[in-house]
Amino acid sequence: MIFADKLIALRKKSGWSQEELAEKLGVTRQSVSKWEGAQSVPDIDKILQLSHLFGVTTDYLLKDELGEPEYTAGDDAPALRKVTLAQANDYLTQAHANAPKMALATALCVLSPVPLIALGALAEYGYFRADFATGLGLCTLLVLVAVAVVLFMQCGAAVKPYEFLEKEPIDTEYGVTGLAHERRDAFAVQYNRGNTLGTVLCILCAVPLFAAMMFLDTDILAAAAVCLLLVLVACGVYAFVRVGTVQDALNQLLEEGDFTRDAKARKSAIRAVAAAYWLVVVAIFLFYTFGPYGNGQPEYSWFIWAIAGVIFAAVMVVMKAVQRHHN
Repeated sequence: MIFADKLIALRKKSGWSQEELAEKLGVTRQSVSKWEGAQSVPDIDKILQLSHLFGVTTDYLLKDELGEPEYTAGDDAPALRKVTLAQANDYLTQAHANAPKMALATALCVLSPVPLIALGALAEYGYFRADFATGLGLCTLLVLVAVAVVLFMQCGAAVKPYEFLEKEPIDTEYGVTGLAHERRDAFAVQYNRGNTLGTVLCILCAVPLFAAMMFLDTDILAAAAVCLLLVLVACGVYAFVRVGTVQDALNQLLEEGDFTRDAKARKSAIRAVAAAYWLVVVAIFLFYTFGPYGNGQPEYSWFIWAIAGVIFAAVMVVMKAVQRHHN
């Protein structure tokens, strides 16, 4: 094993990104990237620093014939689960297959209130009875959510053997890192295109509401504007999730981005907060809509989900910032 592969394996085992390792060594990220790409080698001072940081001997770092780490005295590093090249290929194949399903399921969740809002507006103009419109709208909402849940479950079952990639530090077989870098570079154009499209659609989603202001203020026009807003958001979310699912799979294999070892250690707390948050939001929605002081009209309480989504994003940003500060 050459020095470049050893450095990649040791860095990932320690849970550091290239930027974090570069900061510890007092060099640039580009220098670390060149070392890991076998384009250059560090000087003797950096070799000594690497030996100290990773707790391995300089002989192990410098001698290609030494394939297994030689740890210095006192090292008790736990064994990590190894990802083989076959596993990496299979996982990336599953991620590509899951991407459109995950995107569709997420978009359906966003679109689920649209029939309820539209039918409620039409009921006010006498096209339907109010109770019929509400019942049909709620049934449609539940069907769309149920389809989304089935898709989520299918995707989860397909990658269940690889759940550890998201939660545990890993070690990779020779060739896995190179494969992931190659796939990520090839996917970069599609990833940037998807993010750009999603961003544009989410920005433009407010246009229907502003356009509705130019006409007479009618409930049916306002409802149509809200429905179109949700459709545009759903399309934007579809674009984000489709490319994000593949990008996350690549980052999991590389232990970069949101899947560094420090980030994995923080995710358990974040997941618990997220679950509790959405349970509270559901309780607020049910109380506001159907409680003793509720308006009994769910087509008017959709705004709770929009506000909750914005607040949730802010809560996640604050949590990650606080955790990074404490670490």
